[in-house]
Amino acid sequence: MNFKDIFRNSFLEAFTKTEVAAGEVIVILLCTCLVALYIFWVYRLLTRKTFYSKNFNISLAALSVITAIVILTVQSNIVLSLGMVGALSIVRFRTAIKDPMDLVFLFWSISVGIACGSGMLEIAVAGSMILTLIIFLLDRLPLAKAAMILVVNADAGKEQTGRITELVKKYSKYYKVKSRNITNGQLDMVMELWVSEEDALTQDLAALECVHSVSLLSHDGEVTF
Repeated sequence: MNFKDIFRNSFLEAFTKTEVAAGEVIVILLCTCLVALYIFWVYRLLTRKTFYSKNFNISLAALSVITAIVILTVQSNIVLSLGMVGALSIVRFRTAIKDPMDLVFLFWSISVGIACGSGMLEIAVAGSMILTLIIFLLDRLPLAKAAMILVVNADAGKEQTGRITELVKKYSKYYKVKSRNITNGQLDMVMELWVSEEDALTQDLAALECVHSVSLLSHDGEVTF
């Protein structure tokens, strides 16, 4: 046996197994569950989607616990962790993330699982509190006002279009025509605009003889500065 074999055997004997007390494991998993439930509550409170995905929210909570279990397993056996890296590398997450906030919550859940599994419960709790404060403050901060969408159905013609445009100018300093569609002498026009007197604009447009219907829509999507 040469020096290389002696060094390798001593290294494996020293780091192959690290004892983790059963009580410590239970405490870590319980704390992880509590923080995971907190993430579940924050996501449900913050999300304003028309269709709330309960399955995704449950996945966030479960992901924290699963990550904590993986970290505990890695700590208990260093050699096993090498095989686990190869086993987990075959997992592919192919679901498209449509909302950037969903990606934030995914990383939050994974980070909590890593912190709790490593025994750094203070970091998981303090980080969650600070992250919640930042998210809610920035969500309530009125950086810009979202534009509204005006949909007008009227008789087709340059004169009618000009009358509608002049009336929109009266109530809105900024507007942009998104689309014009003419079918069988009927004009469907969609405009993006900022307006404060919403009722007055819709009533005046509806009072025009050439206008058949008016719709003014608001949205919580992207904001144009």
